[in-house]
Amino acid sequence: MPAKGSGRELLFASVKKGGFFMNFFGGSFFKISAWLLLAILVIVSIYLNKTSKDKKIDTKKLTTASLCIALSFVLSYIRIFKLPQGGSITLGSLIPLFIFAYIYGAKDGILVGAVYGILQFIQEPYIVHWAQVLIDYPLAFGALGLAGLSKKSLPLGMILGGFARLFFHVISGVIFFASYAPEGQNVFVYSLIYNLTYLMPDLILCVVIAFIPQFKKAVKTLEVRI
Repeated sequence: MPAKGSGRELLFASVKKGGFFMNFFGGSFFKISAWLLLAILVIVSIYLNKTSKDKKIDTKKLTTASLCIALSFVLSYIRIFKLPQGGSITLGSLIPLFIFAYIYGAKDGILVGAVYGILQFIQEPYIVHWAQVLIDYPLAFGALGLAGLSKKSLPLGMILGGFARLFFHVISGVIFFASYAPEGQNVFVYSLIYNLTYLMPDLILCVVIAFIPQFKKAVKTLEVRI
C-alpha cells in the first residue's frame, strides 16, 4: 500500500525536488539500467531452473517471460482510475503475468512477478521504509505467481494470485500507513478497505476477460504452442 505524505516520504520528495532524483530517475541512463536489470533478473531466475535437457524449453520460457512482463508494464499505464495515496485500476495489466504463471507454474510465476514488481518500483518508486518496498513490490507482485497453483482454471488462479497480492498490501498498510486511518477506525479494516478499492475492480476485470470465449481459446492455443 504505497502512499504519499509520511515524514520519510516527504523527505524523499524534497530530495527529488533538489534535482538529483529528477535527473537520475528521469534520464536515459536510468531507463537503460532499468531494462538491463529486468533482463538480468529474468535470465537469472530462469537459469536457476535450467537443466541440460530442456534448453529449448528454457529459451521459450525466457522469451515468454520477457514478453509477459513487457505487456503488463505497457498495460499498467492504461489507467482507468488512480487513488491519491497509491494504487490504480488498469486495463487488465496483470493478465500477462497470470497467463505466464498458469502455463509455467507457481514457482516461475512468482519469480517473474517479483521481477515485474521491481520494475514497477524502479519506474515509480514509493519509499517509506526498505521493508515497505520489499512488501509492496517484489513480494506483493511475486504473489501473483500463485495463480500457477490452479492448473485447471485460469480465473480461479487469478483470484488466488490477486488475493495473495492483497494480503501483502494490507500488511504494508497496517505497518507503514496506519497514520492515514481515520480516528477511531481499526487500522486493519482501513488498510483492507483502501486496498480492496482498487485491487478488487482490477482483479474482477481480469477474471471477466478470462471468461471471454475468444480469450480462453487464445490462452489454450498459446499453452499448446509453448
